[in-house]
Amino acid sequence: MTHSNKIHHGRYFEDFTLNEVIQHATPRTITQGDTALYIALTGERNPLYCSEPFAQSLGYKTTPVDDLLAFHIAFGKTVPDISVNAVANLGYADVRFLQPVFVGDTLSTSSQVIGLKQNSNGNSGVVWVRSTSVNQNNMPVISWVRWVMVHKKNEHAPAPDTVIPTLPEYVPADQLSIPNDFCAHNEISVATGGQYFWEDYQIGERIHHPSGLTINESDHTLATHLYQNNARLHFDAHMMKDSVMGKRLVYGGIVISACRAMSYEGLENVLSVLAINGGTHANPCFAGDTIYTLTEVLDAWALPNRSDVGALRLRMVGLKNCGPVSFEYIKKDTGYHTHVLLDLDYTVLIPRREQ
Repeated sequence: MTHSNKIHHGRYFEDFTLNEVIQHATPRTITQGDTALYIALTGERNPLYCSEPFAQSLGYKTTPVDDLLAFHIAFGKTVPDISVNAVANLGYADVRFLQPVFVGDTLSTSSQVIGLKQNSNGNSGVVWVRSTSVNQNNMPVISWVRWVMVHKKNEHAPAPDTVIPTLPEYVPADQLSIPNDFCAHNEISVATGGQYFWEDYQIGERIHHPSGLTINESDHTLATHLYQNNARLHFDAHMMKDSVMGKRLVYGGIVISACRAMSYEGLENVLSVLAINGGTHANPCFAGDTIYTLTEVLDAWALPNRSDVGALRLRMVGLKNCGPVSFEYIKKDTGYHTHVLLDLDYTVLIPRREQ
């Protein structure tokens, strides 16, 4: 019997070349079914994403797709070429939400390799890529940088020159994208149920969100299927039982979405995500873990030429199997607390009290 060589096994660390551009396969048209399933899996309650009259009252043509759903779908396009052979996805930076995405839009994604560094063990390396997703009109809708640790297939393959990209600490206020026709109004709190606006949040304030969410095997499998993320460490239990972790790893984007959904209580009037400035998956998440969330207010920015809305720079911390009220510390010099799953620095759009 002749064995076929037609199977694409994905890239290993030695297959990446600095500055190369990779066009990812499988453009994705987003449907109403996608948005409904996302709400079913996360419990997201932001009325902007589930009430067409409310969205139209803010200037949108119809209900936009949840920012994080669009991000996860765009991100999923990159997995077969970037991280299907990953040890772990390590972090994000400079994530920009450039245009709203709507049901019926088709997203296509490409990536440029902007950094490479082989690990000292010679068995793996870290790859940095800048990815951009465009819609059917070739308009960029999301761009982001991420870095991922990838296995080497040939341990004897020479190490590339080390290039570690310089990334911004955060996306500045004058580079945040707000839809041209967006306009806040005084009735927003009727739809959101929230009583706190931009002026009401203080730098240094910490919000302990009360809800917890247990990640089930079926939940994280369905969610990762929804995003067409085919990284084997999320799916192949037979393979993962012999790994260091001993079982499947929950995709980090599921943790981000779960934390964002649970943070609604206390951040009800936050309308959309403008940027993700940086993020770390500090510890692995597995089926059966219960996730909790706390938020710290890092900064509050008035936006150029806008009197109706402002921006909050927030730190969203995801915890596993430990409620935020009783939590001791997030990070010390020795590293993150073992209960910390996610440390995400992101910027959101919120209406001002006086409009």
